[in-house]
Amino acid sequence: MYLSFYGLGEKPFSITPDPRYLFLGGRHAEALAHLVYGVTQAGGFVQLTGEVGTGKTTVIRSLLARKPDNSEIALILNPSMNAGEFVQTICEELGILLPDDAVGNVKELVDILNRHLLKMHAQGKRVVVIVDEAQNLAREVLEQVRLLTNLETETQKLLQIILIGQPELREMLSRNDLRQLAQRITGRYHLVPLSREESHAYVKHRLRIAGATQDIFTGGALSELYRTSGGVPRLLNIIADRSLLGGYTEDRHVVNAALVRRAAGEVSGQRVLPAWLPWVVGGATAVTIATTTWLVVSMQNHPSAAADVAAVPVVQAPVAAAPPPSSDLAGLLRGAAAVTDLDGAYSRLFALWGARYVAGSEDACSQALRQGLECLDEAGGFASLRRYNRPAILGLEDDSGAIHQTVIEQLGPDKALLLVGATAHEVPLAQLEGRWSGDFLLLWKPPQLDTRSLAMGAHGEPVRSLRERLQQWAGMEPDPLAIDVFDEPLRELVVQFQQRNGLAVDGVAGTRTQALLDAQLAAADTPLLSTAKPRG
Repeated sequence: MYLSFYGLGEKPFSITPDPRYLFLGGRHAEALAHLVYGVTQAGGFVQLTGEVGTGKTTVIRSLLARKPDNSEIALILNPSMNAGEFVQTICEELGILLPDDAVGNVKELVDILNRHLLKMHAQGKRVVVIVDEAQNLAREVLEQVRLLTNLETETQKLLQIILIGQPELREMLSRNDLRQLAQRITGRYHLVPLSREESHAYVKHRLRIAGATQDIFTGGALSELYRTSGGVPRLLNIIADRSLLGGYTEDRHVVNAALVRRAAGEVSGQRVLPAWLPWVVGGATAVTIATTTWLVVSMQNHPSAAADVAAVPVVQAPVAAAPPPSSDLAGLLRGAAAVTDLDGAYSRLFALWGARYVAGSEDACSQALRQGLECLDEAGGFASLRRYNRPAILGLEDDSGAIHQTVIEQLGPDKALLLVGATAHEVPLAQLEGRWSGDFLLLWKPPQLDTRSLAMGAHGEPVRSLRERLQQWAGMEPDPLAIDVFDEPLRELVVQFQQRNGLAVDGVAGTRTQALLDAQLAAADTPLLSTAKPRG
């Protein structure tokens, strides 16, 4: 209707995904990079969440357009199904022919899928399952999703699963009964709305693609678009489209702020006030406060008036209970519920490394990577903690079943120094063990950002660095002519290290091997659980 009026070739703010209109703000570009990384790296889970309309579908479409040639992707758009239907849908999306007797038989379907994955692995291909609206997955299906990641060779997961959903997905996966699945998530990313500058650029970008040759929205209109949409791309599209329609009906070739407010009101069904109006209300409030202040001063100068006012009852604020003694771990956890959230634990763990964690931005492991650190999710209790010898986040369960995120800073023979909130407490290991599943997350410092698994035939600077560090561990003289190819002598060093440190002996320097080597060659300025010499 309004296209020729504004000189446009097509509607610029359609809410249906179109790759030609792709606009990647900073957060969206980072989210896409996380997903591309998930497609190209070893298996497990990647989680992408965001509010309705923040651009998750756009990111998925972008990923599909950029998928590597050596990858197969199964896209599941409606996961509201049972476990058998879920596995069958994956097989169908991958083009696997299914015999009639396999339909509805979960075991047979998984066996068929496993054979296909092994075949793709032999051909050097990656297989990825993308589940959109994953917050709708049933409990039994989530368990089946977890079991699918058990399909693996001796050295590599065969299936990468990307879960995409609304914020409810994060809440669902934080439940205690789903912790086994949550622990397998190797990357988490949360999409937030566009910033003010990104919103302005987004509108101009879409208008330009649609054929606009001049600015249609004034600066004030762009600001109102951001304010009324909150930077949510879908709302930006809807309000901008309605604003163009409003300008057309009023014969205005340039859309101003008033038109945008009117359009936003039509979309929301509520009157949208100008941005300056709250300042008027605020001014009235300020007058009220000033009047109240004058009244208080007057009462101080006129005791009789103060006596009249004193007759009004005053409600006292409750006094916070004193925290329980640190010798009682159960009581300590009960009293610390407000300060034992995951963001707080990340912040304290990062601080031990001299790093900074910002809650509500990108996921913790991405923030760590930007500061030269790497995350490692591990299990195995105190023996594993002592082996890696790094401060870690522990989830402790109180008597009600609630999980409290704490940081273990030091580990002695029979006691640990535990950060519960910002306060350190010395806790007997016997008490700690009864409330801890044995899982933990730690940070370590790789010599370079490339921390992929290294095996025979690999080459480059990561291989050279691995050789030098293993030679240092073994007490060997550094070789100035060391090659940067993973050869048999290097494999033997890796095997020797793994044997000495209780790791799976495969001759591949994976994340666990590299993290453990980092702990044993720890720099003096990095945090350790214990300064005692490691047994490896």
